[in-house]
This record gives sequence, structure tokens and C-alpha cells, in this order.
Amino acid sequence: MQTEPLISLDPSWPKVTLPQAEALLTPAGSKFEIETVDIRGVPTRTWKNAPPSLAWLIQASRAHGENVFTVYEDERVTFEANYRAVAHLATKLQEMGVVAGDRVALAMRNLPEWPVIFFAAASIGAIVVPLNAWWTAGELEYGIDDSGARLLFVDDERYQRFVEAKPALPALEKMIVARASGTLEGRAERLEDLIGTPHDYASLPDIPFPQVAIAPDDDATIFYTSGTTGNPKGALGTHRNLMTNILSGGYAGARAMLRRGEAVPDPIPRTMLIVIPLFHVTACSASLMGVIATGSKVIFMRKWDVIRAMELIESEKVNVTGGVPTIAWQLIEHPERHKYDLSSIEAIAYGGAPSAPELVRRIHEEFGALPGNGWGMTETMATVTSHSAEDYLNRPTSAGPPVAVADLKIMDDDGVTEMPVGEVGELWARGPMIVKGYWNKPEATAETFVDGWVRTGDLARLDDEGFLFVVDRAKDMIIRGGENIYSSEVENVLYAHPAVTDCALIGIPHRTLGEEPAAVVHLAPGMEASEAELQAWVRSKLAVFKTPVAIRFVAETLPRNANGKILKKDLKALFEDRVGVPA
Repeated sequence: MQTEPLISLDPSWPKVTLPQAEALLTPAGSKFEIETVDIRGVPTRTWKNAPPSLAWLIQASRAHGENVFTVYEDERVTFEANYRAVAHLATKLQEMGVVAGDRVALAMRNLPEWPVIFFAAASIGAIVVPLNAWWTAGELEYGIDDSGARLLFVDDERYQRFVEAKPALPALEKMIVARASGTLEGRAERLEDLIGTPHDYASLPDIPFPQVAIAPDDDATIFYTSGTTGNPKGALGTHRNLMTNILSGGYAGARAMLRRGEAVPDPIPRTMLIVIPLFHVTACSASLMGVIATGSKVIFMRKWDVIRAMELIESEKVNVTGGVPTIAWQLIEHPERHKYDLSSIEAIAYGGAPSAPELVRRIHEEFGALPGNGWGMTETMATVTSHSAEDYLNRPTSAGPPVAVADLKIMDDDGVTEMPVGEVGELWARGPMIVKGYWNKPEATAETFVDGWVRTGDLARLDDEGFLFVVDRAKDMIIRGGENIYSSEVENVLYAHPAVTDCALIGIPHRTLGEEPAAVVHLAPGMEASEAELQAWVRSKLAVFKTPVAIRFVAETLPRNANGKILKKDLKALFEDRVGVPA
């Protein structure tokens, strides 16, 4: 069911259809020209003008010269300084014997060193393994062992975690520590002894950049999934996967301009506040690659703090921020927001988690900014669909249409039958952003990746114009007495209540019905609502069987993983008293 537009749009909008926009943007000789290439035996539409590799991109970024690239507290690193640091570290890695195909792991906060390490390793053909910095030492040990990493780069916090746990890590040859606070042990050495601190990068000598032959479909990264059962799987990505996002992001922006009837301008540098971890593809692939390509400035925070974020938006004149919906909600709801000049914000974009239509409306009304979201996953190296501007305001429950080089289809449970328009089934995606498979897991790869398509595990539908509507994760759908309840539908209704700022719907076991819906809610500062009030609110808008049988209120926003997804399994304990309660 289509949600009503959130604002009154110009009756003449859209000026062009999606197929017309694609035809205008992708002709031969254009920036967004499309060509078909063979990728692992599958003819695949690709962006002809996408950079061929991470090495090419970082060398080309030198053209941005003294433009500031990264800002972290009092450290400001220009593109030229960053390039020099990458060249030096890549050379040092070669001197250590790192060759193409070797795995180099990276576990640290968002710091200026992070992109230096990432590009230095990738530029000499190594496979970079960005590990979840939130993981315990045991979880990090799994990622290092599973990937077979020879080297590990960490910050001091991760180093101390290893020192305390003393994991075996027999295959790891060396640990290189950034910002170490004390004496290092055993196989560890300081990153600063190799390339200095970020303050030193600009004064590093100009040396030749290592030249290694790298093809677009060569291995580049292993990003680990945020799986909720069993060990995470390493998604093996290519240089093409990451470079695709640069053109996909540009195409989506240009498409929105054409839909509005405006000319497409040349890209100009923007200032972005990235507050989600770089070890997630949304930050690394969908955000950082575009920042580098356009010569934009990126600001890092040690950890998310809404007051500090508003200070940075004001002082740095931030144009774009977001990451996950929670961040946007906190900016909107904070009682001290009026104390800060946030007028530079042009867009608040997010992915990785569904968002409520109410959030879309409030971003537009209260910031005068354009909301943006999209759909992707670790296995797609981020962007497959993109949704912004009037299209998003017109379809606030959609994740947008696919970019021109991607295909989507909705499949029945049998994995063979394609569902008709409007019907819900499993979402499958195809395009040059789809990763090769899972590292060292051939059975899981064969099950998930089929003839160029990735089976996403998301339940979704497509409308007659190709807009994607993700209704739930297959494993999160609640089946109450044979009736399907999609959590996002109920959550969107709860979010529309003025007192609700964070919520999740989960299934709790029931003896005869199988399971029932229950909700966990975090209220906005200074607001009140009772369980009965919210149940009546849902009941007035949805079928009675979708109404939460119980609602628990929590003082803090809901627990999330680093990708922004709510950890619903952690919430089930709140309803232990309800298990088996008769309907």
C-alpha cells in the first residue's frame, strides 16, 4: 500500500520518468555511460567511467591538493598529505613482504590513519580486512584467523584489548599500533615509527607511488557481515565493487535533479560528518569513496555525541550527515538544538536500517534539508537503490529505485518463481556492486549467490515503477496464527506517534498462536505515553492482530550493532513474563 506523500508536491513533478532520466544520463560519451562486461561469467552492466581500482583513486585524489580531506579534533589532513602518507605506508608494506592477495586486517576507531592504512594495503594488491572495532578480543581473533591476515593495524584501545586477552593468533606476523599509550610487547610496533602522526603527513618526502597491476575485479576487501546466528561471514569484495558506488551515488543525485526539472551541475566539494564506523560498507564504500572522488571534507568523531555533533555542524559548516535513522532522530529531538546554527545542513541520509515516514517529514520541515536513504547490504558493498528529495517525500516508506546498473526481482520461496508487481517475496539483487562470495565458505556462497544474483534474505515488494519497499527481514517476520506481521509496518505507525522516538517490534512465543507481536519503545525527551495509549494508536491504523500485545518502555535508545540494525534478540528478555500468556 502506497503511503500518502508527506508534502504537497508541484503538480508537474516529476518532470521526467525514471526511464527518461536514465536515457538522458547514460548515452555514449556521458559521465554515466553504461557498458556490459563479463564478471565471473555473467554479462553485467557497469559504469564505463568508474575508476578501475582503489590505487587509481587515491593517486587521482592528489589533484585535490591542499583541500582538507579528514578532520579529527585538532588534526586536519589535506589530500596531498594523505596521499604522501599512503605512498609511504604502501612502500613500507612492500618492504615487509606484503604482496598481492595477502590479507591486512584493520581494527580501529574512525581516525585519520584509517583511510591511510586502507588505501596503502589495497594499492599494492593486498586484501584489506576492516574488522568491527566493537568486537571483543575473541571476536577479533576469529576475524583475524578466518581471513588469514598476516598483519594487523589497531589503535591503542584495540591493542590493550589484545594484551589483556592474549589471543594466540599463530598466523599473525606483526601488529602495528596507532596512538599507543605505552610500551609495546612482542610482535607489535608503532605506526608513527613508519609514517609519523597525522600532523606529520604533510612533511613526508614526495616518493614514487608503488605501481602494482590491479584489475577491476581483483580482490580488494573482506567485510564481515553482522550475522545474528553463528560466526559472521567475510564478504569478499573487489575494486569494482567499491568504485561502482562513486558513480552510483552521482547518478542518483543527478536523477533527482532531472526529476525536479533542473540541470545537473558538476560535482562540488561538500563537508560530511561521518559518524558510523568505517568498517561498515555504508561509511567506507558509499560515503568515503565519494568524498575522495569529489575532493570533499570528512569529519570524524571519536564516538557519537549529539551535542558534539551539533557543535561540529556549526563550526565546520557541515552539509551532509546521517548514517542511521537514530542519529537523525537525536538531532531532531534534542532539546538544545535551537542553541546551534545547523543551517548548513543540506541533506541527512541514512541506510542500514528502515526509517519511519515521520522522520522523512521532520527532516524536511525542521531542517529544510532533503532526506535520503537507500538499500544495500554488506554483500552488495552498499548502494543498490537510492532514494532522495521529492521521490523520497512522495514515497516515504520506499527505499527507492535501483541505480541504472542494478537489477532487482522478487522471488517466491522456491527460489525459481518470480513474483508479480506488488507481491511480497524475497528480494534478489544483481549488478557490478555484488561481491564475489563469502571468504572460504563455498557452501554458503553457493546458497546465497546464484548466477550473478544475491539472495538477500529481505522480504520486499516492487511497485509498478520499480521502487523498492523492504517490509522485513525474513527471519524477523512475525507469524501470528498463520497471519504475517511485518515489523516495519507496525514500527512506522509507532514512530508516527509524537511521543515515540525509537521502537522495535519483536515476536514472542505463544503456545497456540506460535508467536505474537510485542514492542519496545523509547520516548522522546519530556514526552509521555502509556502502553494502552500506544496500543490504541496502532489499533486505530492497522488490523487488530498487528497490535502489540505488550509494550515495554526503555530509558535509552535501543541497542544496535555497528551497522545501525537493532539487536532484537537482546530485547526478548523484556517479555519473559509474557511467554505462553493466553490470547
